[in-house]
Amino acid sequence: MISFARRNLRIYFRDKSSVFFSLLAVLIVLGLYVLFLGDQLVGSVKDKVPDAQRLMDSWIMAGILAVTPVSTTLGSFGAIVSDKTKKIYKDFRCAPIKSRSIAAGYILSSFTIGVIMSVFALAVIEIYFAVKGYALLSATALLQMLGTILISVLVSSAMMYLVVSLFTSQNAFATASTIIGTLIGFVTGIYLPIGSTDKSIQCVIEFFPISHAASLFRKILMADPIHESFKNVPDSYKSEFKLEMGVEFNAFDHTFTTLESILYILAAAMIFYAIGIAVTRKKNK
Repeated sequence: MISFARRNLRIYFRDKSSVFFSLLAVLIVLGLYVLFLGDQLVGSVKDKVPDAQRLMDSWIMAGILAVTPVSTTLGSFGAIVSDKTKKIYKDFRCAPIKSRSIAAGYILSSFTIGVIMSVFALAVIEIYFAVKGYALLSATALLQMLGTILISVLVSSAMMYLVVSLFTSQNAFATASTIIGTLIGFVTGIYLPIGSTDKSIQCVIEFFPISHAASLFRKILMADPIHESFKNVPDSYKSEFKLEMGVEFNAFDHTFTTLESILYILAAAMIFYAIGIAVTRKKNK
């Protein structure tokens, strides 16, 4: 399993175009924020709270950290489709290696790639904050971020494994990757704040596992900016802002706690992995 995972890691990082396109969703979010959304988002709150720029920069960076695991794990699972297309998968099945070890190798390599790229994204964000003159994350906050990265990559890898298990051609996979990379920002409330969307869309966002990962990232990255910006602002407005921007989720008159979001993400990961493995076994019969 370990050797197979290493093989997948080498294939992924050797293909520079694959690495680039797996980061496409991240680049789209960043590009939209810099070119279009940034001024609009900052302008919507700057008259009510001070230091709105830092507040919204932290918000969008949390969104980038949420979509990075999705796009990178999806890109890494491209090895499955490639192996199927080139009939290499049949060679694996003839080799003295169990099918579950092969599946575990794909999943382990995908998880590793997701963690590596997410930690890299976090490092870039810290550099960006330093350049802008913002306070860097404390050691405690960094540990919380790393823990959130791990569970975010876990659920992203599980979801993308299920998605990729449905494809057998490179063209279908490439099309699906483009669609997912484009839509992920909408279904996680990153392109538009959740409060700006229709009630039905809000419901989708609130129960989408990656959205809860985004919420956790926002709680950590935005903790200090929110504290400073809302120091002299009524608590009611602060609570309204958190719900509007997806820092917190409220469904059926219940606001998700941090622990509930973590448990929800872990449960979703187990369910998606179970379904993905079941689909793979059925197709390999």
